Amino acid sequence: MRFRDLLLLTKPRLSGLVLVSAGVGLLLCPSGPPSVHGAFYILLGTALVVGGANAYNSYLERDLDALMVRTRNRPIPAGRVRPEVAAWFGAVTALLGIVLLWLIQPLACLLAALAFASYAWVYTPLKRVTPLCTLVGALPGALPPMIGWVAVSGRLDPGAWLLFAWLFLWQPPHFLALAFLYEEDYRSAGMPMLPVVHGRGGLVERLMFLYTLLLIPLPMFLVAWSRAGSITFVVTPILGLGFLAVIGFEWLKGTTPATARASFSASILYLGLAFLTLLLDATITG
Repeated sequence: MRFRDLLLLTKPRLSGLVLVSAGVGLLLCPSGPPSVHGAFYILLGTALVVGGANAYNSYLERDLDALMVRTRNRPIPAGRVRPEVAAWFGAVTALLGIVLLWLIQPLACLLAALAFASYAWVYTPLKRVTPLCTLVGALPGALPPMIGWVAVSGRLDPGAWLLFAWLFLWQPPHFLALAFLYEEDYRSAGMPMLPVVHGRGGLVERLMFLYTLLLIPLPMFLVAWSRAGSITFVVTPILGLGFLAVIGFEWLKGTTPATARASFSASILYLGLAFLTLLLDATITG
């Protein structure tokens, strides 16, 4: 076992994206921004919880990972890390993050604990039994910006809820595009994702379009409730319309691996550029 394999258990790319969302929350909060040291410890605590949750999820899904081409080379199914080591590593890492956040702000700690519990003990088992797991999984995915916000303010302000709603609505089209892209993998593992259950050319594409449409205006409202300003108000709806156009094209053309990959890439590009817009705006406004 190598340190690199333990690091891979935390799913660094996913953890990095989540960490950026927490950073957006702490920088947009009107009570902020915190000191450099304060921001470091907030993000460190969040990173530990998120990384620990991902490692523990890898332990819980080791049998499914072994059945899927996309995941069979992960450290546990590939035999590079023993399952019990992954379980302890994930649990202890998350606990360290929760304790650190408790010392900073108890409410932020409770949100982090909720994110871990809902991800590991609710979302993960539901992936085996119902397509609704995607919505359940959007809950822990949308909590990190709230954690960053609350760690600074100590309150669940309207701006924190707007960030939560925005990230919540972004996740279904993102993960459904991924489910289309790896539909056969999910089918072979017996995971009832929406594309597996309902197929292509109908319900799932309409849902993706609806979620994308609903998330377009949400960042604009942050102007009234956060440190975001006119750049956010102008740029984020343009980004949202571009994302919607890609999803709509997929729906009209018919879902193929190429259109699913385009939708997945568009979701990442949209969120990355929107985060960059919010961070730039908060910096200029501040």
